[in-house]
Amino acid sequence: MEWFTIGLGILGVLSLGWFFYCYWLGYKGGNIVMTLDEHYTKLEEYVPAILAKLYEDGKAAHYLGDRKFEVEGKRYVLVERTVPIGHVPTQQTVLQPEK
Repeated sequence: MEWFTIGLGILGVLSLGWFFYCYWLGYKGGNIVMTLDEHYTKLEEYVPAILAKLYEDGKAAHYLGDRKFEVEGKRYVLVERTVPIGHVPTQQTVLQPEK
């Protein structure tokens, strides 16, 4: 019984850790998450790459300005992150629904 309780506790901690890791990476309801092939530092290069990826995925999208996009009739705000994927810093693009 004691091993069962310890195992259940470990499983709970790992599940909670996985949940927060996925939440931190932006995989929550309504977000559009993508990883592009290149790292962009200038917004005027970054926006066309995001639009190209959205078009490639079959989504109708356009840039509204001020880091705001309209995708499939819904408005999103651009949030960029650098996350470690395989111990390599990778730029991740998250479009969050505008509130």
